[in-house]
Amino acid sequence: MDRIFTVEEAKSLLPKVLEHVRELVTLRADLAELSYDLKQSGLSAIGGIPESKAFEARMDEILSWFAAEGMEIKGVAPVLIDFPAVLDDGVSVRLCWMEGEEELAWFHRSELGFAGRRPLVGDHV
Repeated sequence: MDRIFTVEEAKSLLPKVLEHVRELVTLRADLAELSYDLKQSGLSAIGGIPESKAFEARMDEILSWFAAEGMEIKGVAPVLIDFPAVLDDGVSVRLCWMEGEEELAWFHRSELGFAGRRPLVGDHV
């Protein structure tokens, strides 16, 4: 069964989200640099194919953590995470967090996606 978050539950996960995202961003940058270097010259100060595979594996582990907690990853560059929620009137929404934001402050109706983002007001949508 898919998890439905309250605003409070989603906000309480944010410190762990930020921790995982910081590592994901570092891995994403390292993997991009390593891949570019290997394609250009076959050499990289970061490593080679084994390191590339290790970065990819760790990224998969991090992304799996989000899914296991009930969050939806909508993008990795930038990182975009949705927390499924329901309005008081039963409308399905997503509490929406994007890389670079320090708090959970947005939501959108589930069927509208990112273009429908609206600011959260207090702890209610």
